[in-house]
Amino acid sequence: MALLKEYGIESIVLARYMQIMTSEFVEHYPNQIINIHHSFLPTFPGAQLYHSAYERSVKIIGATSHYVTSDLDAGPIIEQDIVNISHKDTVTDLIRKGRDLEKVVLARAIWYHLKREVLVHGNRTVVFE
Repeated sequence: MALLKEYGIESIVLARYMQIMTSEFVEHYPNQIINIHHSFLPTFPGAQLYHSAYERSVKIIGATSHYVTSDLDAGPIIEQDIVNISHKDTVTDLIRKGRDLEKVVLARAIWYHLKREVLVHGNRTVVFE
């Protein structure tokens, strides 16, 4: 917190940050902390989620970017997207497509945020594109 204040940091991008943040920290940056994650939870938890998804023959992979709140992965959603998967895709393909999608969704969310095109009302957002 001291470093963020010292350097005048206004927004934080977590990008697959896998640690729980304290409520105190989050409260200092309301609607200023952005995270990204795949949309496999809770169906495919754990470290081998793409392998599990492959075994179940998923047809889409999704990604969600949202503002961070005290409730894990429950903050207002800024951007989402999906990519189609077929029987021809390998686990490696799923991983690549998922990570590529996360980058694009995160970039869009950051862009909307920086341009101040996101209006937060409660746990909902309106994004002015």
